[in-house]
Amino acid sequence: MQAVILAAGESTRFWPLNKKHKSLFKIMGKHLICYTLESLKKAGIKEVIVVQKQKGDIENELKHCGLSPGVKIKYVLQKNPLGTGHALKRAERYLKERFLVLNGDDFYEAKDIKKCLSKFPSILVKEMADPSGFGVILSKKNLVKGIVEKPKTPPSNLVNVGCYFIPKSVLKERLEKSGRQEYEIIDYIRNLSGKTKLYFFKAGKWVPLNFAWDLLNINEYLLKNIKTKNKGKVEKNCHIKGPVFIEQGTIVKSGAYIEGPVYVGKNCQIGPNCFIRPFSSIDDNCVIGQAVEVKNSIIGNGSKIGHLSYVADSIIGENCNLGAGTILANLRFDGKNVQSVVKEKPIDTQRKKFGAVLGKGVKTGINVSIMPGVLIGQNSIIGPHSLARENIKDNQIFYTKFQKVSKKWRF
Repeated sequence: MQAVILAAGESTRFWPLNKKHKSLFKIMGKHLICYTLESLKKAGIKEVIVVQKQKGDIENELKHCGLSPGVKIKYVLQKNPLGTGHALKRAERYLKERFLVLNGDDFYEAKDIKKCLSKFPSILVKEMADPSGFGVILSKKNLVKGIVEKPKTPPSNLVNVGCYFIPKSVLKERLEKSGRQEYEIIDYIRNLSGKTKLYFFKAGKWVPLNFAWDLLNINEYLLKNIKTKNKGKVEKNCHIKGPVFIEQGTIVKSGAYIEGPVYVGKNCQIGPNCFIRPFSSIDDNCVIGQAVEVKNSIIGNGSKIGHLSYVADSIIGENCNLGAGTILANLRFDGKNVQSVVKEKPIDTQRKKFGAVLGKGVKTGINVSIMPGVLIGQNSIIGPHSLARENIKDNQIFYTKFQKVSKKWRF
């Protein structure tokens, strides 16, 4: 059996972590596309075609996936961002009569992929409480009768999850550009549903990755499956509770309290006297300083969190350096969902608790506070005693100019 992974998008909504395709973000020491490949292998897929934007984008990273022999991988290029339909067309010369196609930046379970492969042609769908932001399925019994994109009044609670088991003949259809001026794979699926019986299966688990904060959902799912293992060194007077995986070369210093599920990568220094709370994933070569608290967060490779800092419900990119006393606030005072801004448009994150996303190489001075929902661009510098309330673009230097508000007090 054969599968196509679409991984050539520009990931603009993923800013400030979008210098590479979303599928190349790492959680628990592995790129997300590696988890996709593992699911495909478990489902019985023997050959995978990866559509990427530039030569070397994906294959250079997949060398570290550690897949055993049995899955053959080919690569094709989609240099121009002309949509998912165009991306699939680029793979046409390698395709057999039947194949699976799925998004490279979403998370699928092997057992759901197996369900999709059990009947031809078919797609995966998912029941959603609020389907209005997705492609919604029109159905009759177990057949797809149509797909409506982001309807104000959804005709059902079943949404398209971007996983299809389809024939090569669909590529003979001539597509028209969508409102986004792209060729959409969903038009191939609509045409197919109008010509033949197109079955659907309900996915048990699907995690879409649209915005950077969606990584927290994938991180939570992956951490639920880890088991306790310690390859590093844990000093005396540490407390480790629940499933905690510690990679080799890492030192957990005296007084550290780690409450799993937690993953700690290679060659890290944790503590002394810090608190790592559940659903935290710390990549290789990180330093978590004294009296630091980390909760439900992803800390990228080579990042350092200075003492007396608080990082919660947040994503810290690679090689960031947070000065002492940096606080990432994660809760609105009114208890409403945290709002953010992507491509200059306000977005409801659908999260009651969400801190911030820091791109690669961000640095903060001492006693910096970052408000909920703020996104900070790569290589930006936030000066000491600053309060970041809004997004900060890439390569910016930002600090708050404190003003005299009375004869006696300065803030």
